[in-house]
Amino acid sequence: MNIVVCVKYVPDATADRQFESDNTVDRVGVDGLLSELDEYAVEQALQLKEKAGGEDTTVTALCVGPEKAVDAVRKALQMGADQGIHVVDDAVAGSDAAATSLVLAKAVEKAGAEKKVDLVVCGMASTDADMGVVPAMLAERLSLPQVTLASVIETQGDQVRVKRDGDTATEVIGAAMPLVLSVTDQSGEARYPSFKGIMAAKKKPLETWSLADLGVDAGQVGLSVAWTEVAETTARPPRTAGEIVKDEDGSGATALADFLAAKKFI
Repeated sequence: MNIVVCVKYVPDATADRQFESDNTVDRVGVDGLLSELDEYAVEQALQLKEKAGGEDTTVTALCVGPEKAVDAVRKALQMGADQGIHVVDDAVAGSDAAATSLVLAKAVEKAGAEKKVDLVVCGMASTDADMGVVPAMLAERLSLPQVTLASVIETQGDQVRVKRDGDTATEVIGAAMPLVLSVTDQSGEARYPSFKGIMAAKKKPLETWSLADLGVDAGQVGLSVAWTEVAETTARPPRTAGEIVKDEDGSGATALADFLAAKKFI
C-alpha cells in the first residue's frame, strides 16, 4: 500500500504571529511547526502501515511551503514516515486553498508515478487558516472519492471503513481505495518522536520539488490568482490594566455583576 499524508507548516500559535505587507501570513519571520491537526493524519497513516504489516506499505509525508516548511516533513519522518517530499517555490507564496490543492494533486500524481498511490491522508483542517476544504478539493482534482472527518479507520484489503461523529448522529461509511481520507483530532493521540526515530529520520529520503518539476505554471498559483484575500489587518491593541472590584462594604457582588453586565458577559 502506498500512502501519502499531506502535512502543513504553520506559525506557532504561542509565538508572536504577524502579517506581511500584502496581508498574507508571515511564515518566514516567525517560529513554525507541523500543524497539530496534521499530526493526527500522520499517526493514522502510520497505524495503517503497522496494521498492514509494514513491509509492503510506504508512508510519504508531503508538504508545500517555504524553505522552513521542511521542518514539518522532518517531524513526520521522525514520527515514522518512510520518506518526505517538500514542494518549495517562491511563486507559491500567497496561494489559497484552490491553488494549494492543485500543487498537492500534481505532487501526489508524481509521487505515484512508479507505484500508484492508494490512500491520501489529510488532517481535518489547518490550524492557521482553518478552512477544511483542501481534502475535498484534492479529491476532486485527483478524480478520487473522498471520506472526510473520520474518527475511526479500519481497513481490510482495499476496503476502508470509517466512523464519522456528527452533532446529532454517528455515521459508518465504507469505500474502496484509492481515495482521499481526512481525519479528526478524535482519531487517536499522535505519537511523540523517539530518540531512535529522530536519529533514523536523518537517513530517510527527502526530495525537494519545484513547480517546474510538477508541470505547474507559476501563473496558476500565488496571491495574484487567489479567489480569497485578506483586505485589511489591524494589530491587536496592547493589553490594558484590569479593573479591581473591592468588597469593603458588602457590595462587591453587585459591583461585579454590574461590571459583567456592562461588558455584556451576562
